[in-house]
Amino acid sequence: MSVVGLDVGSQSCYIAVARAGGIETIANEFSDRCTPSVISFGPKNRTIGVAAKNQQITHANNTVSSFKRFHGRAFSDPFIQKEKASLSYDLVSMKNGGVGIKVMYMDEEHLFSVEQITAMLLTKLKETAENNLKKPVTDCVISVPSFFTDAERRSVLDAAQIVGLNCLRLMNDMTAVALNYGIYKQDLPGADEKPRVVVFVDMGHSSFQVSACAFNKGKLKVLGTAFDPFLGGKNFDEKLVEHFCAEFKTKYKLDAKSKIRALLRLHQECEKLKKLMSSNSTDLPLNIECFMNDKDVSGKMNRSQFEELCAELLQKIEVPLHSLMEQTHLKAEDVSAIEIVGGATRIPAVKERIAKFFGKDVSTTLNADEAVARGCALQCAILSPAFKVREFSVTDAVPFPISLVWNHDSEETEGVHEVFSRNHAAPFSKVLTFLRRGPFELEAFYSDPQGVPYPEAKIGRFVVQNVSAQKDGEKSKVKVKVRVNTHGIFTISTASMVEKVPTEEDDGSSVEADMECPNQKPAESSDVDANEKKVDQPPEAKKPKIKVVNVELPVEANLVWQLGRDLLNMYIETEGKMIMQDKLEKERNDAKNAVEECVYEFRDKLSGPYEKFICEQEHEKFLRLLTETEDWLYEEGEDQAKQAYIDKLEELMKMGTPVKVRFQEAEERPKVLEELGQRLQHYAKIAADFRGKDEKYNHIDESEMKKVEKSVNEVMEWMNNVMNAQAKRSLDQDPVVRTQEIRAKVKELNSVCEPVVTQPKPKIESPKLERTPNGPNLDKKDDLEGKDNFGAEAPHQNGECHPNEKGSVNMDLD
Repeated sequence: MSVVGLDVGSQSCYIAVARAGGIETIANEFSDRCTPSVISFGPKNRTIGVAAKNQQITHANNTVSSFKRFHGRAFSDPFIQKEKASLSYDLVSMKNGGVGIKVMYMDEEHLFSVEQITAMLLTKLKETAENNLKKPVTDCVISVPSFFTDAERRSVLDAAQIVGLNCLRLMNDMTAVALNYGIYKQDLPGADEKPRVVVFVDMGHSSFQVSACAFNKGKLKVLGTAFDPFLGGKNFDEKLVEHFCAEFKTKYKLDAKSKIRALLRLHQECEKLKKLMSSNSTDLPLNIECFMNDKDVSGKMNRSQFEELCAELLQKIEVPLHSLMEQTHLKAEDVSAIEIVGGATRIPAVKERIAKFFGKDVSTTLNADEAVARGCALQCAILSPAFKVREFSVTDAVPFPISLVWNHDSEETEGVHEVFSRNHAAPFSKVLTFLRRGPFELEAFYSDPQGVPYPEAKIGRFVVQNVSAQKDGEKSKVKVKVRVNTHGIFTISTASMVEKVPTEEDDGSSVEADMECPNQKPAESSDVDANEKKVDQPPEAKKPKIKVVNVELPVEANLVWQLGRDLLNMYIETEGKMIMQDKLEKERNDAKNAVEECVYEFRDKLSGPYEKFICEQEHEKFLRLLTETEDWLYEEGEDQAKQAYIDKLEELMKMGTPVKVRFQEAEERPKVLEELGQRLQHYAKIAADFRGKDEKYNHIDESEMKKVEKSVNEVMEWMNNVMNAQAKRSLDQDPVVRTQEIRAKVKELNSVCEPVVTQPKPKIESPKLERTPNGPNLDKKDDLEGKDNFGAEAPHQNGECHPNEKGSVNMDLD
């Protein structure tokens, strides 16, 4: 089972996986751990990630980026309309009113939803993870900004579903960072001690998020979050772009905004300049060749000018920090550390502002780019049964207060109740009790629309069905379970009606107490009650026992943003077709590249190492074929089916393979023949020693040695014949014998001779000598090694003790 964490950012993505050794951030096919959030559409296929970013300027109209914030939004949304003006690709309205992205794909105009575009990016991330892990990837945890609303979160989940990913949890960016920070800490306070409070600050490409978290051993609780969804690294880039656009207009009379390619190039160069200014305070140049109308442009900027230019943006940093401290009622001295992550926090002025606000230095112990992905992978490992992870509970916070509104039976007045306050613990469930005679409707909405960065305050409408009055005409008690789930999405998970069924007195059924989960009592509502049990009335005599039965009720949900099942299935099918098309196109390109590579390899080597191994006539013929194939490749063969390239390659290899084989054989043959000759010499010498009555081989049977001699003579004769025949052949002719055959002969020779010549000598046991009254016991090895009867070292001095040929012992003394 795979365990994967995906940090899907506005500008780039990171993938972290859990292995036996811990959490690792993995690299893509370009050996880069950062995969750009860019998709480019072409006439034959899609390119995603690094390859797509490389086409961003040349294929501006068909390259899609910065689409993360379009999730769950209508095309009419003011934010979409504002963003639309600065994009190189077209945004249009979908049939359901959502945001559509119009591109040319496969030489046809296509309209893709933002869910489909994100699914394409997830396809790439999934493929990268699978290539790295060498197994299928299904389960994952995906990061989302903490300020994403229910509609945006559902949209991201739909994108994951399109690509076949089972998202175990949508995890808030800051919660993932906090988990990555806390799970490795060994010095956290105990469960009963005062928690350690750490503030996490994240400024990425498009947003600014802060959160305060309380840590105890094995426990993390998010105290509160604050954010500015429209303050990020790209805003600093835009300030530089605006500055240089104005400068170039004055200096070169060029309007960069009139051409999208020029503007995109300027954006890229300004981003590089911003990064350079983070580590250099001197004047830095900005140079772009052939910017517009074949004109080169240049400019310069230093850090102090940049900070002055971005003064307005830097002031905005403190607003979310103030908001966080107010919500959590924390003071600067309560905060033990400030951890910063995100690419834009590398800007020195941003760091200074954060440090100045808290009156202490910021900490950079976490990897600014990879912290979110690593936290997601840790959460996935915790949720997965495949990994054993140190126990660590994560309690998140609800970013926006959520309320319910409903109508009374009389239909005259409405009841309103805030079910989840801001920063309420999540995931969390509550049970509300309603008294009703028929089906009723509940509407969920954000209590503070001004504080939500989304134009629609409504979350959804929920209809509780099949409600009926009790048999005696009284209102039925309906229990409704409301929940903020692990994804941070509000839902009415279940509803049940309490039915009271009278039973006979002798029935063994016990009376079920009508207990409720503790709830906040909705304001000014006679129809909703958290404690229905009446305790003041005395029990009536001989009253029949009542059995309480809970009847599950269906709940119909009409959510603000939810893809229909049919539409989702259509997107899944479309994505599958596009994945197959990308695969076929890759195979076609690989086949084409193989032909091109073959042409260049043979052309180069025919005038080098292969020249001697082909006759002049064949040489000219082969060169002509190579030239014809190259011309075909760049003309009519530019866009052919995969099989056409396979056929061309076969045609080339038909002429090229024999030449290549001759060269390889000529290189290898002398080495293998030398090896065979050495083996023959080795066995021939042993046979000669045997004939010379060498003691080493006197244990070998003569018939066995004859086999060795026969085999040596046969192989030697074969080798001499082969070498003589090969010497008569020219290099441009096929060899008489292949190295494979020579190796087989070496193996054959070894199999016959080696078992004979390596026979072990039979062991000759020395006769045992009995102990004598005055001498050592020579039966023992220790005695032969110079020890006396008692096992102590014998002082030989000038003497030596050794066995003679007959097995007895001679004593030589001076």
